[in-house]
Amino acid sequence: MLVHLHVKNLALIEEAEVDFEEGLNILTGETGAGKSILMGAVNLALGQKMSREIIREGASYALVELVFQVSPDTEEKLRELEVFPEDGQVIITRRITESRSMIKVNGETCTAAAIKKAASLLLDVHGQHEHQSLLYPDKQMEILDEYSEAESGEKKEAVKMLYGAYRQIRKELEGYQLDQEQRRREISFLEYEIQEIQNAELKDGEDEELEHLYRKLVNSRKITENLGGVYQLTGYEEEGSGTQTGRALQKLSQISDFDESLENLYRSLEDIDSLLNDFNREVSAYLSEFRFSEEEFQETENRLDGINHLKAKYGHTIPEIRAYQEEKERELERLRNFEERKGQLEGELEQKREELEKASRELTQVRKSWAKKLENQITKGLEDLNFLNVEFEIRFSQKEKFSPQGKDSICFMISTNPGEPVRELSKVVSGGELSRIMLAIKTLLADKDDTETLIFDEIDTGISGRTAQKVAEKMAVISRNHQIICITHLPQIASQANAHYLIEKNVEEKGTTTRIRGLSYEESVEELARMLGGAKITEAVLQNAAEMKDLAQQQKNTRLK
Repeated sequence: MLVHLHVKNLALIEEAEVDFEEGLNILTGETGAGKSILMGAVNLALGQKMSREIIREGASYALVELVFQVSPDTEEKLRELEVFPEDGQVIITRRITESRSMIKVNGETCTAAAIKKAASLLLDVHGQHEHQSLLYPDKQMEILDEYSEAESGEKKEAVKMLYGAYRQIRKELEGYQLDQEQRRREISFLEYEIQEIQNAELKDGEDEELEHLYRKLVNSRKITENLGGVYQLTGYEEEGSGTQTGRALQKLSQISDFDESLENLYRSLEDIDSLLNDFNREVSAYLSEFRFSEEEFQETENRLDGINHLKAKYGHTIPEIRAYQEEKERELERLRNFEERKGQLEGELEQKREELEKASRELTQVRKSWAKKLENQITKGLEDLNFLNVEFEIRFSQKEKFSPQGKDSICFMISTNPGEPVRELSKVVSGGELSRIMLAIKTLLADKDDTETLIFDEIDTGISGRTAQKVAEKMAVISRNHQIICITHLPQIASQANAHYLIEKNVEEKGTTTRIRGLSYEESVEELARMLGGAKITEAVLQNAAEMKDLAQQQKNTRLK
């Protein structure tokens, strides 16, 4: 479960820390106090994208830290994702600056994608508008598949793999939709390209050697003129450095015996004279061997032009040209065996279609079996949430084409009034009713996959009165087996809290800040009174709030027995 939340420099929050408890944790506060920011902080830590503008004005970074205490079963599943709890704890930290964002798990850097996978084992967050997704068939299918995962999981994976193979064969077969004349033209063109590359008889590294030789030949006059000058300047002509060095060496030889330092200078100059002599001989050898050949120059230029022509058409390098040739040879082979391969692919496609059809039917059977169970469970959950005489049905239809999920299409149908036929959710229910349906579904799925923590962000939107009381009681029941963190504006739900927290906004000299703090029994009663009575809180409202809280606790204790 989530045991600790630490937020720093996030929007209106300068710094806030809260320790959550087991059971039902309720967060309340005035409109605009920053309740949504707090839930945003949780989502932020779990890898959700967010604008850098979320960093508090004047701060250089924002920080969110979540600390989870996990069960042995969850710990084992996390290890499979290469997330390793320490002493049964998982600490997720996200730090955001103007230039970067970094997420760490127990001190080790982690990607947002990996965090999201791990988060699915730790908690389930239900946002204010998530219930709207219930209106979409894809979301409805996702719910059914999640509910039936124990039996449908392997069959779904089989359908997905078969569909991938089926689609790949079909895509390849689409390349065989050519008439005889088109095929003849393509074969002719491919043969021309392949022959052009083969005739060139390219060798690895040949282009680089030719370019080096071409640069040398095209600059031959400049090379001979400058190197001749170098030979004269470093040689043993009258003014050559070799002659001058020899004279200096002779003068040093006459005095080197007089001082050890002069002896060292003599030896150094002797080395220079030897090196200069060797250098001059190498220059002479290069000049004597270097010859410009017009024929060699023309051959080099023509060969380079030919290679560059192939590069412009088939690839930037000789290995790329060869790879292009191999690809075209395979394409040519395919066209030469066109009819034979086409017939083979058509047979493979039909076989794969039959396998996919069979696997899809098996998946449909499993889904329909679990759909009946889900219908009954959701109906029961809706009755607990003050849907009287409700009928809920999952209706199946078949798509014309296959998809990675098979051919099933489902639609959630509901009737909320006696005597009325079931109709699509979008044509019947209000926003508040959708919230309750999603609450019933979330409860079922959480019980199936052992999610330890459920977070509800104002799921009670659009409900009041007796319905609000039913939702509150449902929350209390769920909290017996799960940690619940719920932002609410309804006193009926807040009264059920095991731990009650107030989110409040304070205006100070340095600006506006949002804080969160745990409430004592008396403070919780005062907050309930505010929620009940609005601006003016009378003694009667306070008594009503205390009675509501005491009665809720008595009901919870009775249910526990």
